[in-house]
Amino acid sequence: MTQTKPLTKKIFLLMLVVAVCLAALLVTRSLTQERIMRNEHAWLEAQINFLLPTSLHDNNLLDDQVSISAPEDLTPTGRLVAYRARLHGNPTGVVIHAITSEGYNGPIELLIGVDYAGTIQGVHILSHHETPGMGDTFAQPGSSWLDSFKHRSLTNPDTRGWNVRKDGGEFEQFTSATITPRAIIHAIQRNLDFYNHNKDAIYSSEAQPLQ
Repeated sequence: MTQTKPLTKKIFLLMLVVAVCLAALLVTRSLTQERIMRNEHAWLEAQINFLLPTSLHDNNLLDDQVSISAPEDLTPTGRLVAYRARLHGNPTGVVIHAITSEGYNGPIELLIGVDYAGTIQGVHILSHHETPGMGDTFAQPGSSWLDSFKHRSLTNPDTRGWNVRKDGGEFEQFTSATITPRAIIHAIQRNLDFYNHNKDAIYSSEAQPLQ
């Protein structure tokens, strides 16, 4: 009996230590996740504000996002996410979170900044799976290839012009590569078309703040 008490005490202390360690891990994990989420939100906000500068809006675009039903050939998720810009309460544009599954090595995510009239203000690549090196052509900040989409619209160029030059369009392809630029061009065109045909629904849908 004298040996049982010390053993019980040791087991209790061990369980206490384990419980304290687990609690510390949970607290650390929670704080880390919150910090990561804040950093992700800050990064996304910076990308969005770069595409639609603050001169075009006075609202927080992350708090004014909507997700509406869209064809699967437009987005694999079946939902289109748009961050809406407003100035003095009036709609001035959106940043569309687009996804195309037609990339050479997998899906490509991009942000498309569009003013209210449907004119592109900027395009930014969020993620891609293309060959290292080739991705630098279109995914790096300040890419001249992405800049070529600025001030374009569905009528500038016309339907045929929304292709790589190899297909008779107005946009350059990358050196020895046409699949990826073709996928990005078509994704931008399809999203512009969807925006123009669903503008009222996009601006009237209930806001869904980013969680």
